Amino acid sequence: MTQMPLAKALNESLRKALENDPKVVIMGEDVGRLGGVFRITDGLHKDFGEDRVIDTPLAESGIVGTAIGLALRGYRPVVEIQFDGFVFPAYDQIVTQLAKMHARSLGKVKLPVVVRIPYGGGIGAVEHHSESPEALFAHVAGLKIVSPSNANDAYWMLQQAIECDDPVIVFEPKRRYWDKGEVDVSAVPGDLHKAVVAKPGTDLTLAAYGPMVKVCLEAAAAAANEGRSLEVLDLRSMSPIDFDTIQASAERTGRLVVVHEAPVFYGAGAEIAARITERSFYHLEAPVLRVGGFHAPYPPARLEEEYLPGLDRVLDAVDRALAF
Repeated sequence: MTQMPLAKALNESLRKALENDPKVVIMGEDVGRLGGVFRITDGLHKDFGEDRVIDTPLAESGIVGTAIGLALRGYRPVVEIQFDGFVFPAYDQIVTQLAKMHARSLGKVKLPVVVRIPYGGGIGAVEHHSESPEALFAHVAGLKIVSPSNANDAYWMLQQAIECDDPVIVFEPKRRYWDKGEVDVSAVPGDLHKAVVAKPGTDLTLAAYGPMVKVCLEAAAAAANEGRSLEVLDLRSMSPIDFDTIQASAERTGRLVVVHEAPVFYGAGAEIAARITERSFYHLEAPVLRVGGFHAPYPPARLEEEYLPGLDRVLDAVDRALAF
């Protein structure tokens, strides 16, 4: 076990992938000599050369389009979108080409492309740097969507995404980049899309992914001081979603609150709430509740703490669910 920040775990994961497979290439804005704005690719250009760690122009559509062409020629490109809000020029390439090629070719063509996207708020950034657009991509068939919440998952999930023959978008919670955690580099990783119980409990289930898992663990600790036992699920994957694990937990505790940083309106929590209500209606003691961002543009940095779901909003939902 080695302790490292989540950002360093991603860096080590990319290094391992480059070492293991000569067909792995990294592409993106400033990923080479600079090592990325968050230093996720730091040192890789020096150690593996400019043919495998490639600085690109500021052209997200071109970056993803080039990655698709490389994948067609047998490479495994790992694309970095510098910030979440910069992905939209590449949206057409991702949803009409990358996501569709396997079905369009009746399964004959595989596109093992990974798109890394630092996402979410909490870093005091300017406009277009704090978005949570995961639901826009999870809605598209043909894409796999994952988000690690801790350093160990970051290390293993990124490698698993690179090894996958399908396109995978890895949403990296940028405000957790500097959170340290234990990484077991010799472990056998589990299912990339399997949810895990981050903390067991009996009274209510909190289900979250990415940056909100830490908030939910803090909420569970605060609730324990009041004699409440909250279970915390780390969903890890947004497409596919591990509904079986969520269902088992919700039926065990009788209550479910889904938490994500993205807006509640049409967010991933809506699909989870609907599906668990259909599956577990007679096991639930309260309606499935959702906690998330507001249906409004992401605010200036000085107001983002009011926008982001925090401990108080999660605990308020817990109180409402337990009041039934």
